Amino acid sequence: MISLPIDEALPALRQSLLNRDEAVLEAPPGAGKTTRVPLALLNEPWLAGHSILMLEPRRLAARAAAERLASELGEKVGETVGYRIRLESKVGPNTRIEVVTEGILARRLQDDPALEGVGLVIFDEFHERSLDADLALALTLNARQLLRDEPLKLLLMSATLEGARLSSLLDDAPVVRSEGRMYPVAQRWGRPFQAGERIEPRVVQTVLQALDEEPGSVLVFLPGQAEIRRVNDALAEQLADRPEVLLCPLHGELELTAQRAAIELAPAGRRKVVLATNIAETSLTIEGVRVVVDAGLARVPRFDPGSGMTRLETRRISRASATQRAGRAGRLEAGACYRLWSEDQHAQLAAYGDAEILQADLAGVALQLARWGVGPDELAWLDKPPAAAYAQAQDLLQRLGALGRTARGDWQLTAHGQAMAELPAHPRIAHLLLRGHALGLAPLAADLAALLVERDIQRGGADISTRLGLLDGSAGRHAGAQRVRQLARQFRGLLRGPSGPAPVDASDHRWHGALLAFAYPDRIARQRRDGGGEYRLANGRAAVFGEPDALMKEAWLVIAELGSRQGQREERIYRAAALDPALFEKELAEMVSLRDELEWDEREGVLRAERQRRVGELILSREPLPGLDDEARGRALLALVRRKGLELLPWTPELRQWQARISLLRALDLASDGASDWPDVSDEALLKRLEDWLLPYLGKVTRLSHFAGLDLQSMLATLLPWPLPQRLDEQAPVAIAVPSGSRVRLDYSESPPVLAVRLQELFGLAETPRIAGGRQVVKLHLLSPARRPVQVTQDLASFWANTYIDVKKDLKGRYPKHYWPDDPLVAEPTARVKPRK
Repeated sequence: MISLPIDEALPALRQSLLNRDEAVLEAPPGAGKTTRVPLALLNEPWLAGHSILMLEPRRLAARAAAERLASELGEKVGETVGYRIRLESKVGPNTRIEVVTEGILARRLQDDPALEGVGLVIFDEFHERSLDADLALALTLNARQLLRDEPLKLLLMSATLEGARLSSLLDDAPVVRSEGRMYPVAQRWGRPFQAGERIEPRVVQTVLQALDEEPGSVLVFLPGQAEIRRVNDALAEQLADRPEVLLCPLHGELELTAQRAAIELAPAGRRKVVLATNIAETSLTIEGVRVVVDAGLARVPRFDPGSGMTRLETRRISRASATQRAGRAGRLEAGACYRLWSEDQHAQLAAYGDAEILQADLAGVALQLARWGVGPDELAWLDKPPAAAYAQAQDLLQRLGALGRTARGDWQLTAHGQAMAELPAHPRIAHLLLRGHALGLAPLAADLAALLVERDIQRGGADISTRLGLLDGSAGRHAGAQRVRQLARQFRGLLRGPSGPAPVDASDHRWHGALLAFAYPDRIARQRRDGGGEYRLANGRAAVFGEPDALMKEAWLVIAELGSRQGQREERIYRAAALDPALFEKELAEMVSLRDELEWDEREGVLRAERQRRVGELILSREPLPGLDDEARGRALLALVRRKGLELLPWTPELRQWQARISLLRALDLASDGASDWPDVSDEALLKRLEDWLLPYLGKVTRLSHFAGLDLQSMLATLLPWPLPQRLDEQAPVAIAVPSGSRVRLDYSESPPVLAVRLQELFGLAETPRIAGGRQVVKLHLLSPARRPVQVTQDLASFWANTYIDVKKDLKGRYPKHYWPDDPLVAEPTARVKPRK
């Protein structure tokens, strides 16, 4: 057995797991942790013959890891070492090391919370921080604490990890580090991509350069399959006369033989160019690579709570990812890494990527936690699920019938939700399968669900129905269709229990839209104008066809896949099905709600009432409501005020000053001791309390013009109980007396309040006036005889001592007939040109 860098760390790891039930192992890519660690721990006495579960983030990595481990033992997969992934498993009665994808562990825990017969769970590549890995770890920690009588040991392995943070989550678990073996990798920097520049030409040019400058195989990192396909086509043309170079795409949707061809060593005398997504970053070892070409991009899912949709975004990778990618070139000997960005750009990259749990659709997590019987606050997380996204996930589950409210208002899993949680699919897909089964359409539901889960098998055209047609085999062998058929068979096998009688027209295409509506009730869409490409969705958002499509003849759609690019305002429709609105009468009746709407006709300025049948924000039909009760009419009027704002009411400048005076005194109280007798009369607070002060006075309002006749002053006065009106006049007076004898109004619209007064009226006043019992100094706008500001100050004493002499010179020159004494503190104030003699 060849020596690997991880071997030196194995004694410390064994000792750590002998002393503790948890440990963290940090080892760079290529150290051999995936291959060596499970085998090194298999016969430890503390394992006592129990099995090892090792989690991998991807199906391709799980299968490859199991095959490598089995080969180290000289066995076939399914003997001592086996694996379980979606659509495939190879385990046997003697299997003691089981490699699984992360989502499988979470579901296994639901069926067997104590993980009977398992002694060690290994989370490999945990630094990738997938949503499934975080959920599986949280459930494992909870189950181990509550349900295990004997120890269940945990080992978290990672290429780059904040070890101290993870150790803290595991009760200060020991951290074992392996330095790995890394040969020098020369970094070759490129220029930054220009805005709008396609990456493929630069990648092709750089690969050709690398093939000319460096020996060995080349690993190219690209963001997704579309870029892999385009680069592969361009390179195939450029390398047509170089048969020694093999082009090997690598991503999770390839057939097994193509994946193995990319991973294994190139035949003697040949070299490979492997075109991979970030699947090759840490999860897999690509044999023979000594050159890396890195586009510096990754495609990651981002959930938008505002739209309730997940979209794939192409983003810059982190510095940690860039380091891992470059390290692939230094596994066997000194290598080179061509980075398609500048050294300055590199310094600006984020240190680490974001955990998926912070930016993902949490519907699946919320469903599994409801099945587990806990909320997120009851589990230990490295990063807790964001509250807003989690609440939105619960709302979706309620719409799908998976959650209901108890008498106390808590969420509770329904029987339908339990059935959904037992299916290995997103809650939307699980709901589609179960409702399709109940309608007697299980085969169609399974086909449709598989199409939605797997990568799209058709380029061009949005209609789901044409894709379903590719599955019947009539079109011959179709790339990708075989995988969809396989998954559909698995889904059909999971749908147990009696189904409903199949409808007589089960082959009618209208059922495609009906089933899709169960999965995406929020994406039922209605055409804005006949024959147009713009649709409004039930969730209130808009979607468009990016190019002409046959579905544009349909007034109603259900949209399964939406997306948008940076700078685009509307979502683009990529996959959808026509929807027959007649289905809302019976099969889809659960999606229809009745709403009595009272709306203002803006053109007529009158209130109109109607009963609407709605699907979300879409109106199916409407009919007038002849009689309006006072409560409903009042709600409509308040909704109008909230929509249009308080400016709809007859405000006067005096009322706005009244509002500002109270707000000033309230703010002073809150700043001093955190409490105040003064009510909050800000616009925001008034809008929240419309029912208290406005609603009782709306009895005679039937037209928009009637708002102008309301006695707003009397209404607002009710908010200020006695003796606050008297205190208001004392502490925040409308006007204050100045030395000249004039009473000058304060302007409370500014903070601090402004006293705009002619300079001559303040002669003899030593200090700036104060209000609010001396707590608030006013701001003086000192005016010229023509009432133009000549100075703004809150320190009148300093003005007299330091600035007055210069101001006096200027004003005396412009207003020579006016009185400008040398000593303003002893001079007689006046509102006239000169004081009376």
